[in-house]
Amino acid sequence: MIDKTHRFQGHGSLRFVYQKGQTVRGPLCALKFALNKRRTTYRAAVVVSRKVHKSAVVRNRIRRRLYEVIREFEPGIKGAYDLVFMVYSEQLAELPVTELRAAVHEKLEKAHILGDVSGSKRPPML
Repeated sequence: MIDKTHRFQGHGSLRFVYQKGQTVRGPLCALKFALNKRRTTYRAAVVVSRKVHKSAVVRNRIRRRLYEVIREFEPGIKGAYDLVFMVYSEQLAELPVTELRAAVHEKLEKAHILGDVSGSKRPPML
């Protein structure tokens, strides 16, 4: 799970992203993002509709899995972006972690949000 400082708070907090944000779409999910100049770090939300799966257990599993992958990319996220992942398919509940990581990485790369993914300063190659 991501840290509390990186989560949205309140019902109306996603409104800015939905109105002003840009979208990167994929077959299983989409990323809606907007630069938030009022913040210093990113915020992330995962939206899983009841249309995706009727069971709250499955929807929560999808949400937890995506939050964990987002947390892994945390050191590489540059800028104070508001990120909203909208899930279209229940396949994300059973998707292998490597494919899920690749899908999230692809969305972040297309949005030009991801910097250095490793999170550590590597010495220059000689």
